[in-house]
Amino acid sequence: MFAARARRIIFLVGFLLCGLAGSAAAQADALRGGDIIRLRIWREPDLSGEFRVDDEGVAILPRLGPTQVGGQAPAALTARLVEAYAEFLQHRSIEVVLLRRIQVLGAVRNPGLYSVEPTMTVADALALAGGTTTEGNPRRIDLIRGGRRLPVALAADTRLAATTIRSGDQLFVPERNWLTRNTGIVTTIIAGTISLVIALIR
Repeated sequence: MFAARARRIIFLVGFLLCGLAGSAAAQADALRGGDIIRLRIWREPDLSGEFRVDDEGVAILPRLGPTQVGGQAPAALTARLVEAYAEFLQHRSIEVVLLRRIQVLGAVRNPGLYSVEPTMTVADALALAGGTTTEGNPRRIDLIRGGRRLPVALAADTRLAATTIRSGDQLFVPERNWLTRNTGIVTTIIAGTISLVIALIR
């Protein structure tokens, strides 16, 4: 009886943790101010385009006007817009892509503000900024929010959709340390020192 009760407790705890994880993931994916909605409607160039979400969570969309989208996940928004545009369209070929506007800074060739898709990787985002410089350390990429470095591990092949990145964040590429950046100089100094020591010993 005790074992059965323990199993039920473990099951309930696991269920609650899964629910919390799913809720956190959905929250991370939700639209916020600064995000951009890329709307592509088949054979409707006048209705297609990129539309910014303001700080109140509102986007001005063609035909629909000011639309409250803040807090919605892309999948839910897509279904909602398909229904909304059904009044004006004879088809339902609508694509909705959420873009985050982030800064790519540090040791990159063209630091600046870029719009990134969730399907992109960290390497793709760095490529938008021209890639890392020769002094940059692509193995250590920091995610900065509000001036603070977040404790997350980012690799070049990390998909942005798998991170908590959101509009206004920074991807920062630090420079490699001096020794790594100047191995040639260090090698020359060491070789010269060894030669000098040998000469003195003789």
